[in-house]
Amino acid sequence: MVFLIYPGFQSLDLTGPLEVFSLAGGYEVETVALGGGVVRAHSGLGFAPDRAAEECAGPIDTLVVVGGEGAREAVADAALLEWVRAAAERTRRLSSVCSGAFVLAAAGLLEGRGATTHWRACGLLGEYFPGVTVHADRIFVVDGRVWTSAGVTSGIDMALAMVERDRGPETALRVARELVVFVQRPGGQAQFSAQLSASRPRHPALAELQGWIPEHLDADLSVTALAERAAMSPRHFARLFAREVGATPGAYVESVRVETARRLLESTGLPVDVIARTCGFGTPETMHRSFRRRISVTPGAYRSRFGTH
Repeated sequence: MVFLIYPGFQSLDLTGPLEVFSLAGGYEVETVALGGGVVRAHSGLGFAPDRAAEECAGPIDTLVVVGGEGAREAVADAALLEWVRAAAERTRRLSSVCSGAFVLAAAGLLEGRGATTHWRACGLLGEYFPGVTVHADRIFVVDGRVWTSAGVTSGIDMALAMVERDRGPETALRVARELVVFVQRPGGQAQFSAQLSASRPRHPALAELQGWIPEHLDADLSVTALAERAAMSPRHFARLFAREVGATPGAYVESVRVETARRLLESTGLPVDVIARTCGFGTPETMHRSFRRRISVTPGAYRSRFGTH
């Protein structure tokens, strides 16, 4: 098993999956980099690869191309792309973590395949490489011998799935327990936080409203009510909100309600109907529909996986 690193890579893209394979046992893991020598991650940490990529010869069971800010330069490095192409020909299983998918795509290895990457970059992946079918709401995607994972920690999910396929579910479960993670996360990418995905509005009234909404989820959060609070006409408010936040008022409110409900399902034993009222859904049925639409699982299934109460 070979991990390819390069300047500016995301260290967790390497260390997360590497820990999975190390704890599983039975894998010979090594890191390589073009030219060898110490490679600086985006965080500034220095990593000494086991050897130069040029010295890595012979069959490779699994090649993992990590991601990170450095992927921007890596996709323009002709020597690195040529090495990846050549290594892929002698690799049983080809994979990437996060924006490492751009390296595989630039090397022509994702053409005609399904893939995913960090949720912020899924649009760019499809734009730059139209021959790739991008699955934006997936933790990882398996297309034949090619595996791609979403943002950063999803590399751990992908590695666990590889272990499960290679060594069986018992081994994968043992490793997941040791790392205090879940063997299989329900739903799609875990970056559904409204606060993470929404833009911070420049207009002070909208910025104030963005902080007010999570504290008043059981209030009237219709466009008319929110526009009145922002001292705008409903039409102007809706257009300005969508432009500055990147989502319609209704979609944003729903995402915050789902996010809050998720936290309550994780950390409390409150009945689902109480959580539905607290978060402004009104009924469990409405919350159920929003959960299915937003994260592809039911509230009950989510609590069974993540509830710690």
